[in-house]
Amino acid sequence: MHGVLDEQLVRAIVGVQGSSLRIEYVLDRLVVVPIDHLALALDRVAQRAEQGDELAKEALHAVAAALGSGRADDAVQRLREEVAGASLLNLERFLRAPPASHRPRESTKPPRAPDYGFGRPLTLGERKSLARKHDRDLLEKLLGDPHPDVIRGLLRNPRLTEDDLVRLAARRPARPEILAEIARSPRWSQRPRIRLTLLLNPDVPLEIATPFAGLLLRHELRLVALTTHVPPALRALCMEHLSRKYPHDVDDDDTPLQ
Repeated sequence: MHGVLDEQLVRAIVGVQGSSLRIEYVLDRLVVVPIDHLALALDRVAQRAEQGDELAKEALHAVAAALGSGRADDAVQRLREEVAGASLLNLERFLRAPPASHRPRESTKPPRAPDYGFGRPLTLGERKSLARKHDRDLLEKLLGDPHPDVIRGLLRNPRLTEDDLVRLAARRPARPEILAEIARSPRWSQRPRIRLTLLLNPDVPLEIATPFAGLLLRHELRLVALTTHVPPALRALCMEHLSRKYPHDVDDDDTPLQ
């Protein structure tokens, strides 16, 4: 029965066209499906993804984006409670809460908007409006804006490229709320390069990074696990995922699991 539930969920998610609509579908499931049934199904989906099931991986991408969207915090907590009571270890790794001792690094400098060349500081509303324009020179300046609302608008700009976002996600020190906006973007959170860059940034919020870790390939898990500036809790989680990857699950690195 549980296998039927997870297969139905995977095919339903993958059958929805477009990342934004998939996220909305997952958010709806979090509300209407009994939490015990949903937890069992998601645990199995997470297990299948770890074993290399491509459809399960694709579905799990949408689940990770939905859980990290900031709109599912209550559902995440209820799932964590269900996981603890039912010992659903695959889902536990996917939902693991950051350790209480972890605190994002605070910037030593107050956030300051870049000089946009207007001869005066611009209001937040003006900067949000600029984020919709297609001027590449202006876009480069907008990438340095410290306000999440500006970055949120910029992420929807069709002139923005993956290389732009990789540079922004790799910036250090970084503002955690900016990294969270990138991770919550339906358009960009599906991109493997961006997910990996976020996880390698020591300032990424762990509640965002944790579900993404379950989507990494083996060579990506190794990289995060061996990168010393990554928070220890995230490195340890990547090692757990790495130990669960089946030997026959060959990724694009094609390197045997050590």
